[in-house]
Amino acid sequence: MISGLLKKVFGSRNDRLIRQYSKSVRAINALEPAMEALSDAELRAKTDEFRTRLADGASLDSLLSEAFAVVREAARRVHGMRHFDVQMIGGMVLHDGKIAEMRTGEGKTLVATLPAYLNALAGKGVHVITVNDYLARRDAEWMGRIYSFLGLSVGVNVSGQSEADKQAAYAADITYGTNNEFGFDYLRDNMKY
Repeated sequence: MISGLLKKVFGSRNDRLIRQYSKSVRAINALEPAMEALSDAELRAKTDEFRTRLADGASLDSLLSEAFAVVREAARRVHGMRHFDVQMIGGMVLHDGKIAEMRTGEGKTLVATLPAYLNALAGKGVHVITVNDYLARRDAEWMGRIYSFLGLSVGVNVSGQSEADKQAAYAADITYGTNNEFGFDYLRDNMKY
């Protein structure tokens, strides 16, 4: 009874999370006019600016609003696609290491560009896992245009690749592949050496 009353007053845990994420969405939306006003070169230069700020001690979380606004604008310029507010929330959920459940056609591929870009800024490599080789190739090529526009490299890790091709894929800022390939590559590497 008391927990029900508290939930009515303060909302559920998910309600509180959505309210917090919504504050960030408002901050991202407020940056949109400034991002639209940038030239392609100025928008691309944001990647180097973010990396410099990270090197100077900034956290990824402190860059989130600006980085998401940059990706939203890059997606608009490259593909004519603008991330919806709910997709921004999905990107924040993924960045927080949580699972975002989305139905077919709701833009999972586009959502993944947000946390992938943000986390790639740290220079440690980001793996985007798809369910099959076709989607890994398609998404690396399709969303890779956004990353390339912003100065990041993209690789694809699929079955049947040579060791050199796999090394090149893993050396990229963002690597698309399947769970099987990432998992078996890990096992092969650890059994080999």
